[in-house]
Amino acid sequence: MTARGTREDRDADDLDVEEALALVNDGNGFDRGSPRVPAAAAQGHGGRPGRAHDTPHRATPWPEARSVAARAGRAAGARRTPVSVTLDAALGLVLAAPLTALTDLPSFDTSAMDGWAVAGPGPWDVRDEGVLAGQAGPDTLTDGEAVRIATGARIPADTTAVLRSEHGRLDEKGRLHASPEPSPGQDIRPRGQECRNGDQLLPGGAVVTPAVLGLAAAAGYDTLSAVPRPRAEVLVLGDELLTEGRPHDGLIRDALGPMLPPWLRALGAEVVAVRRLGDDAKALQRAVTSSTADLVVTTGGTAGGPVDHVHPVLRRLEADLLVDGVTVRPGHPMLLARLTDGRHLVGLPGNPLAAVSGLLTLAEPLLGALATRPAPEPYTLPLRDAVHGHPYDTRLIPVVLRGDAAVPLHYNGPAMLRGIAAADALAVVPPGGARAGQETELLDLPWAAAGIGACFT
Repeated sequence: MTARGTREDRDADDLDVEEALALVNDGNGFDRGSPRVPAAAAQGHGGRPGRAHDTPHRATPWPEARSVAARAGRAAGARRTPVSVTLDAALGLVLAAPLTALTDLPSFDTSAMDGWAVAGPGPWDVRDEGVLAGQAGPDTLTDGEAVRIATGARIPADTTAVLRSEHGRLDEKGRLHASPEPSPGQDIRPRGQECRNGDQLLPGGAVVTPAVLGLAAAAGYDTLSAVPRPRAEVLVLGDELLTEGRPHDGLIRDALGPMLPPWLRALGAEVVAVRRLGDDAKALQRAVTSSTADLVVTTGGTAGGPVDHVHPVLRRLEADLLVDGVTVRPGHPMLLARLTDGRHLVGLPGNPLAAVSGLLTLAEPLLGALATRPAPEPYTLPLRDAVHGHPYDTRLIPVVLRGDAAVPLHYNGPAMLRGIAAADALAVVPPGGARAGQETELLDLPWAAAGIGACFT
């Protein structure tokens, strides 16, 4: 959170009273952002990159801002060198090369069932010994012979079929009878049934899931060539922030320090550090220049107040501002900069929900492209209830998914986390709002589909 009066606290000043009141929804109507953007800017006439010391340009439309972030990530990702990682460290990474089989699968004929390996027609004389998985190749069977066999065990040479345990019976002389008689090859997994040595199992660019890890292990891999996980560092700004206890005497708890690192991990980043700098321009500049992370994320300080140091620091560092403000509520004063060494900085607003907006607008597509992960396919659902919109800007509204509809949540002001804490997704509400039943694009929250444990580990 931020206690400052930034541009994000004054967005109604240039609206008439009736227009402002029409936008209020349970006290949380439209979001406290910078003064409204002219309609021309909202329609895409702005957002061109420039040096941080150039004349400020108009805010970037929301869809264009996400595209700019993705392009920046792809350009930087193309220069990253693949790494060799052990299977236990590869989950969530992207394959840098095709996964080709190092052996036939299965690598020998195996039994698909517990039962007997039989040769020729029955009845059969049963050998005393059995065949278990992991044993060396058993002796060749001759017609009229059978041997007990376990699932996964190597099939003896000249075996006709595997007779399942439930389909066989032994008579008083120990001879094996079948009901019904197995057909040739029944319940035998032949060598190479799944793949042959050298077959391509998955293309480069595939995401390593738990199933991919199992396939790689079965195919003979101990390590995988993968795109390295993007490294991120979080810089928490603001003298008014407490790290423990209750708010008091004008001081407030830092909500972003605890929230951003696990969220960035859920987006595929390795968080290398979280530093709390207060409102100190020199400390901010030192932290940005000394960081080795692919992405530096700052909280607060992106507007034009007396202690908002992000823009001045970027000017001194001669960074390229790729996005300087976005026509979205909450989160208008977010920014994306490319540093002179090719690393990137995402400046998030200090208000918590506004910071989430910046995270999903700029950091998510940037990190996904850096990791060469495929972009998620956009999808829509109808809104169960109408949502008030901003006259010129996109709005991001927390929603829960109920059946085939998205239900907007209250407590969606820029400084509020109560709505997003209960949400499954954010609805992308176009300028002017959305009516009940209107199909609306959704941005999934990373833990909504996978579960919290799967997402943050």
